[in-house]
Amino acid sequence: MKTDAVRGHLDGLLLAVLEPGPLHGYAVITAVQDRSGGVLELRTGTIYPALNRLERLGLLHSKWESVGERRRRCYELTDAGQRMLAGERTAWQEFTTAIGSVLNPDTAPAATRPAT
Repeated sequence: MKTDAVRGHLDGLLLAVLEPGPLHGYAVITAVQDRSGGVLELRTGTIYPALNRLERLGLLHSKWESVGERRRRCYELTDAGQRMLAGERTAWQEFTTAIGSVLNPDTAPAATRPAT
C-alpha cells in the first residue's frame, strides 16, 4: 500500500506500535509492517521525520542506546502520547463507521439509514 494511503493516520500508527514499549526506528517500521500483515510498507524517509516531529510535540520521548558498537535511538510514548493515541482510536472508529455507512448502506445503523 502506498504511503499516501496512510497520510493523516501515520501519527496514530506510530503511537500504536510504540504502546507496548520502546522501539528503535527500524523496529517501528517492522512493527507497522508486521501488524498490517505486510500491507503497510513505510519508508525510513517517512518514519524518522514523523518520529522526530512527535517527539518535538511531546508525544514521544527518545534516548540513545548502545548495541555492541552501534548506537540507536529508542522511542517511547509519553503520557501525552497515550492520550493522543486514545483520541486517534476514537477518531478512527468514527471515521470507519461513517465510511462504512456510505459504502455499505444496508449495514448502516438504523438512525443513519436512508428512508425507503
